[in-house]
Parts: sequence; C-alpha cells; structure tokens
Amino acid sequence: MNTTTAADPKPLLKHLDQLIPDLEAFYKDVHSHPELSMCETRTAALAADWLRKAGYQVTTGVGKTGVVGLLCNGEGPTVMLRADMDALPVEEATGLPYASRLTATDAEGKSVPVGHLCGHDMHVAWLAGAAALFARERGLWRGTVMVVFQPGEETAQGAQAMLDDDLLTRFPRPAVVLGQHVMLGAAGDLAGSAGPITSAADSLQIRLFGRGAHGSMPQASVDPVVMAAATVLRLQTIVSREVAATEAAVLTVGVLHAGTKENVIPGEAIIKLNVRTFDAGVRERVLAAIERIVNAEAAASGAPRPPEITPLDRYPLNVNDAAASQRIAEAFRAHFSPARVHHTGPAPASEDFGCFGTAWQVPSVYWFVGGTDRERYAKAKEAGTLNQLPVNHSPQFAPVIHPTLETGVEAMVVAALAWLAPEGGKAG
Repeated sequence: MNTTTAADPKPLLKHLDQLIPDLEAFYKDVHSHPELSMCETRTAALAADWLRKAGYQVTTGVGKTGVVGLLCNGEGPTVMLRADMDALPVEEATGLPYASRLTATDAEGKSVPVGHLCGHDMHVAWLAGAAALFARERGLWRGTVMVVFQPGEETAQGAQAMLDDDLLTRFPRPAVVLGQHVMLGAAGDLAGSAGPITSAADSLQIRLFGRGAHGSMPQASVDPVVMAAATVLRLQTIVSREVAATEAAVLTVGVLHAGTKENVIPGEAIIKLNVRTFDAGVRERVLAAIERIVNAEAAASGAPRPPEITPLDRYPLNVNDAAASQRIAEAFRAHFSPARVHHTGPAPASEDFGCFGTAWQVPSVYWFVGGTDRERYAKAKEAGTLNQLPVNHSPQFAPVIHPTLETGVEAMVVAALAWLAPEGGKAG
C-alpha cells in the first residue's frame, strides 16, 4: 500500500460551486430523457461530448453504447471511475417538473414507459462533474483518469458487453476500479464496507406445462394455474426452511402469468423469479432447491412434460477489496468528517460493477451515497417509518439534487486522489 501522501482534494474541488449549475442542467436533461438498457445512445452522446470539451481522449460504442474517456496527465497510476447510464421500464410518478414522460419499445417489442428511477442519471452527472474537475486542475495530480460510462446495468449486460469488446486490451489496466450508487439515506452521507457489498443475483423463467380445458370441466385438464400457485408457495419455503438463520438469501417471484379468459383453463403458465445471495454455497443450494421443487410440483400435478427452467440474467457477488476500502474510508473521513461516513453491511441489491475489477484482477471499491432529504429521512427514522420512503425502482424515487449532486462528485474526486499522485509525488 502506498505511503505517499495523497493529493489534497480541496484545491481541486474549489471549482465545484461554479460547475454545479451546468451539472444540475445536465442531470435534469438526462433524467427527462431516460433510455432503456443497451439503448443509451443519447445519454452516451451527451457524456462523450462533455468529455471531449474537457479535453479527454474519447472512445464511443464500447460494448454497443459504452463511453470511455482517458485523461493522461504524466507518470502515475490509472484510476477507473465508472457510472451506469440506463433507465427502467417504469412510469415515473414523482411529479417533478423535469420528470420523464417518455415511452420506448423494449426488447420484446412492447411499448413501455421509461424512467430514471434507480438513480443512474445522478451517477452520470457525478462522473461528468468529477471528470471536469480533474481536467481543470491537472497541475494538482499525476497519473491517468479513466472514466467509463457503462450501458445495460439493469439487465446485467453492460459490463460484460464492454469486456467482450476488448476493454482490457484497448485501454490501460487501472490500479483500482471505483464506483458509487445513490440510495435511500440522508443526502450528503456516505456508506460502505470491505467485503461483499452487493449480492449475487440470478433471474429465472419457469415454464410450466399443463393441458387446457373448459373451465367447467377441470377433470379433463392438467391445470397449470394450480400447479403454478402451488409452486410459488412452496418456493417460499426455501429461504424459510432450507437456508440457515446465519446465512442470507432472498427469493422473489415477480411474474406469474397464465391464461386469457376466466372460463378457460390454459395450457401453460409462466413464473419469473429472482434470487439474491451473498455466498457461493448458499447460491448453489438455493438454485438446486428451485429446480427440485419446480420439477416435483409438476410431477405431482401430472404435467404432460417437464418444466422448462431458463436463466434470464445473472449478477456476480460484488466484493470490496479490504485494503482499498480502508484507504477510501480514511480519505472520506478526512474530507467529509466521520459523522457523514458510515459503515454498512452488504445490500441485497445487485450490480455488474464487480466484473471490471475481476476481469482486470485489480482491487475495486463500491459505496453508497444518500439521496433522501435529510430532514425527511431523520423524521422517518425517528418514527420508525423508513420502509415507507421511496427506494430505488419505486415510481416515486427521486434523489434531492442538493447536496446529493455535490456529495457524489466530491466522493469520486476524493477517492481517486487516494491513488493519483500529487504534483511532485510518487504514484499510488
């Protein structure tokens, strides 16, 4: 670990107040023009244009819509800063004047509403702000800043798509990979920890086969609706009865679809589910239990053929490097004050951010930035109603712009400077 004193972030951040009006406008623009996963052409163009104006060497179309910017500034380490760009097929209900009113065609050809209801628009603005500040004050640091605007995080496609597009050979190997996410929490506060920070996730589609019949003659059918209902209920016993209390797992059935008319027993049913785990062994046991239960329920129902179990997407377990996490925690406490920097356990949400550090075989660190109005958050915490506040993916999710915007930019700058060499200093 480097013992050289890191560059002081304060001189580099002195221009942040001047930059905030442009960043706020940039954020609102991205928020009101959300794009689905792997379709982020407008957002990518905005990011690329911003970087070019700041003096970065810019490569577009990496992994379809990804953008990579390089700012080489003398001898020193390369630090990779990442933001995801995609939005969700969810209708926004925030009531904000810059709320999205857009629709788009999804991968299945359906028209869907689109909204930035996970906060990736804030991530894009954070990275744009940090990139601009590094470009304005090149005399304060040495090394290379590599900014990566990643597509397709919501579908677990984007990071791998960039890696498949030769990211590792086309760009310099970083000393560390850094990322952050806006979450429920007091705006202006940060939270993180070493070790697992976001869960592994597996999404599956289960197709159950029955035999259709008239609703008045169930004896002529093999009812996939009953089969699906029994399967959903039995799946809930995996976590409650097969996962130890000292372990953790979440299993959620998000889709259950069968039939088109109330007096027709359909021929098949579709279940889509999602599993979150923090341990490879637990993951393996849960997935095996799902397969066992699905097949057993079909057999018990007399299904004419075995179910089809199809993987939809998979997120790896995201693990923060211990030494790198400690370095960032110390830098955050020195800059923001210890009262604003919190330790948190792993979140059940999932991310493909960890793919970059794993592929490069370098440390990576991921942390959270609060985006909830501080007074509202404090009142809800005191009343025990935090679970009633809008969270990521809720139609009402909308981080307060200030101080969330400033905090995220500062955090990226402070974290990167923990590695980038100060002027006249040695590489981290």
